[in-house]
Amino acid sequence: MSGDLPLSPEDVAEIVAILDGGHYERLEIRTTRFTLRVAREGRGWTQEWEWAAPEAKAEAVEAANIAVEVPEGLVAVHPPLPGTFYRSPQPGAPPFVEVGDEVGAETVVAIIETMKLMNPVHAGAAGTVEAILVDNAQPVEANAVLMTVRPA
Repeated sequence: MSGDLPLSPEDVAEIVAILDGGHYERLEIRTTRFTLRVAREGRGWTQEWEWAAPEAKAEAVEAANIAVEVPEGLVAVHPPLPGTFYRSPQPGAPPFVEVGDEVGAETVVAIIETMKLMNPVHAGAAGTVEAILVDNAQPVEANAVLMTVRPA
């Protein structure tokens, strides 16, 4: 393992404590830098770390940090957390919104999966979806611009 651990032993212990209090058998946390798998084994827990290849990390960081300039008059829609961007509520379902759709400030326009939890992404402004800038099922950082809305 690297000396640059992304989670402390206390973090892992807290995750295990949460799992002990629930009915989960395993948990997988994926980031651009690592994957952590925690699984119930008998009366205890096992953990497995997998480190991303340096090239993959560099590509992911580069892709996540591409600056998007939002044209004047448009509102940027950002994710609530870093994670995986999904345009629809489940595989095979129609997208929440398409370019040209009218939305309200509280309209759910996408979801971000973070640590197996689905977090809604709200439009943030009433208006028309002008552009969708991220492909479905792509990892995004918290500062990413997912889409733009032209206010009504």
